[in-house]
Amino acid sequence: MPISSIEDAEGAHDVSVVIVNYRTPTQALACLRSVAESRAVFAGLKVVLVDGGSGDGSAALLAEAVAGEEFAGWVSFLPLAINGGFGWANNQAILRELQGAAPPTYIHLLNPDAVVDPDAIRALRDHMVAQPDCGAVGSRIVSPGGETEISAFRFPTVASEFVASAQTPGLARFVGAHGPLASGASRPFEADWVTGASVMLRSETLRAAGLFDDGFFLYFEEVELMSRIKRAGWSVWHEPASVVVHEGGAATNVRWDVAARRPSYWYRSKRRLLVRLFGKRKAAAAFLAWGAGRLLWSVRKRVQPAVRVREVEHETRDMLSAWMASLRFDGEAAVPDWRSAPDMPPAWMRRPQG
Repeated sequence: MPISSIEDAEGAHDVSVVIVNYRTPTQALACLRSVAESRAVFAGLKVVLVDGGSGDGSAALLAEAVAGEEFAGWVSFLPLAINGGFGWANNQAILRELQGAAPPTYIHLLNPDAVVDPDAIRALRDHMVAQPDCGAVGSRIVSPGGETEISAFRFPTVASEFVASAQTPGLARFVGAHGPLASGASRPFEADWVTGASVMLRSETLRAAGLFDDGFFLYFEEVELMSRIKRAGWSVWHEPASVVVHEGGAATNVRWDVAARRPSYWYRSKRRLLVRLFGKRKAAAAFLAWGAGRLLWSVRKRVQPAVRVREVEHETRDMLSAWMASLRFDGEAAVPDWRSAPDMPPAWMRRPQG
């Protein structure tokens, strides 16, 4: 599928923002308009607006909007024929940007249900300039109600899987699991990974570490990418001066503040992440640790019936179902090189998975 490209004849430009829409055209346009405000303080900013095979009329609506005067000269539109998932859709824009005549120095990935403060993108870029070894830097995410959300994290471990399922944080220090990173920090700090809702990536880093693993459909793909970024010798940071309001769950209808059942692909993605991080044997150990923690929690509920913690509907059944499938596919990397041809179907579509 061709992309309407806006090139800078003078050479590489500074930042390309990539926004992937999936059936949220109203939010995507609101996001785009918030980025327009950033251009008043950050000249030269360009945007690639992607439609990830929505199939609901979103592509036509967005194409018409981008063709108008409001976005002329700085927004290009990329409609994709299939819904290949979050990482794959972002890869299609990134490949075109890195292979273009004027590749950007930085690529900022931004969710369509996000609204950026006018200085948010510049704060990320300024952090990149100040930290030459920084491969990825994420924003401070704020809920529509104004509450700062945790958006910088440590990688999972066998111990953290046990503590998370046991829902008993006091166990962490006994089993060597680290607690969550601070959400209200006023200064930048280094993390293992940051949320993909608003993250800036150095193009040089993507050339070295590869793009998103498109064996993931949705969820955890940014965690796997940042593990490769760190293994390649780059750092990952959280920059609280970059403020982004994020609604969350607009495209997927998955809300983390309620106990509704998660989709099956969430569990498959979690399984693939652990296999990609640990290898099959240690990933299986992490699953068993999760099961042990869940057993402990079930006992605790009976002994302490007054304890109330949010439980996800059918979580144990769905987790078990995902882990009873073959791990062979998860053991195979599916990471495109930046020189790869675009529009190849994602690996999760091409290979069987349970």
